[in-house]
Amino acid sequence: MSVSDAAQRGVAGLVADAEGGTDLVVTRHHRPVAAVVSMNRLAELDRAESDLRDLALVLARAATDNGNRAPLDEVLDAFGHTRESLAELDDHE
Repeated sequence: MSVSDAAQRGVAGLVADAEGGTDLVVTRHHRPVAAVVSMNRLAELDRAESDLRDLALVLARAATDNGNRAPLDEVLDAFGHTRESLAELDDHE
């Protein structure tokens, strides 16, 4: 739908279409510039984006995992801590 058509339709009309489940793409000079979607659809898209981000992280970790593991105490020591020193830390530090 062109910007001109969207303007003629009015905000109330665009919102009614979106609430009814119709996703609208608004174009300017035949190029998409905006979309009008319902809040349910937006939440769906946000969840999909989050899932894809998680999937990308899992795939990256699987592709780069060499199987080497370090014991927790060695990692803590490398950062100058022990299990006891962590237990003594204030939660806000």
